[in-house]
Amino acid sequence: MMTESTLSAEAILRKLVSFPVLGGESNLPIAQWIRGYMNDLGVVSHTMTNDDHTKIGIHARIGPPVDGGIILSGHMDVVPVEGQDWDTNPFEVVDDGKGKLYGRGTCDMKGFLACCLHLIPEMMEANLKKPIYLAFSYDEEVGCQGAPALIDDIGTTYAEKPKYAIIGEPTMMQPVIGQKGICVLETTVNGSAGHSSRIRQEVSAVHEAARLIVWIEEKMNELIQKGHLDDRFDPPHSSMHVGSVTGGIAPNVIADQATFEWDMRVIPGNTVDQILDEFHQYCAEREEKLKSIFPDFKITTTMGHYPVPPLDTSADSDILKLVQKLTGNHRWETVSYAAEAGQFSEAGYESIICGPGSIAQAHRANEFLEKEQLQLGIAFVKNLIQELSL
Repeated sequence: MMTESTLSAEAILRKLVSFPVLGGESNLPIAQWIRGYMNDLGVVSHTMTNDDHTKIGIHARIGPPVDGGIILSGHMDVVPVEGQDWDTNPFEVVDDGKGKLYGRGTCDMKGFLACCLHLIPEMMEANLKKPIYLAFSYDEEVGCQGAPALIDDIGTTYAEKPKYAIIGEPTMMQPVIGQKGICVLETTVNGSAGHSSRIRQEVSAVHEAARLIVWIEEKMNELIQKGHLDDRFDPPHSSMHVGSVTGGIAPNVIADQATFEWDMRVIPGNTVDQILDEFHQYCAEREEKLKSIFPDFKITTTMGHYPVPPLDTSADSDILKLVQKLTGNHRWETVSYAAEAGQFSEAGYESIICGPGSIAQAHRANEFLEKEQLQLGIAFVKNLIQELSL
């Protein structure tokens, strides 16, 4: 039975959206509200923080302390709205009267959090045979940075071992069993300045950056030619992309510095580390060759964030069969964006992505969640509660 004091999922969503917590920023306001809400319902929650205690990850167990439970996971942060042409206040849920709830994070992915929080009383009153764990992370939108510590804390807090993890990213409630891994990088080339007529006597950072960029594209093509393909994805191969390049001051001045930002999105079977090792080897070869011209020539590559592993859950897995049963959707899909599911899978949990809303609405102006999707999310969690009570 739901109590009179229980907030509706829509009311909870309105509250969550009102916190303009962007990835990379302190999430204390939204995290403290969620903890207070759980506490008022009698749920004991646990937290882990970043080094300067400005960010909190939250997890809680509802049900018996036995092996085989299910983690319901989502992130509390959202992407910026700056520069986007919104018709409404992004941090206030607006009902258009036609079945859509507008606001930043309604779809990605506070709608799923609202479903979980709304049904806490039902979870507590159910005769659960296996526990449900709620796990809410920070900094997902800047590289899934908060999940690893949250996952580690779950592993050390509870004596029992959860078996599954469901990450509620927006999939229109379709089960997703695969995601690409991602790594974002920045490469800086330190060359020597000089008059452009001395191009053979100096080392142009721009020219060397161009060689590295071509290497990156050729490496992607090489992987394709060698058959590193997975038809479950679109595109069906690991992709490598340079998104920005800066360097040089004038056409007649040899550039002494150039920087480019790039990313890799790897299919299961390819690894960021292996590709990076080959890239670093090529950079070392260029350094060895050109230091005879300019001893201080150097190529430096740093990570914008640590690699997020891909997700590669089997089409025969128990978690897929369970989610198909709970949703009534017997198809499965894969996605080319990164999510925390790969991190949960790497930690030993059978993982899947499934949540309300469409990824097509995420990260854009006038983001919305259809009310029908919110209700499907609620029904999904209700069915899970019933399944674990049998």
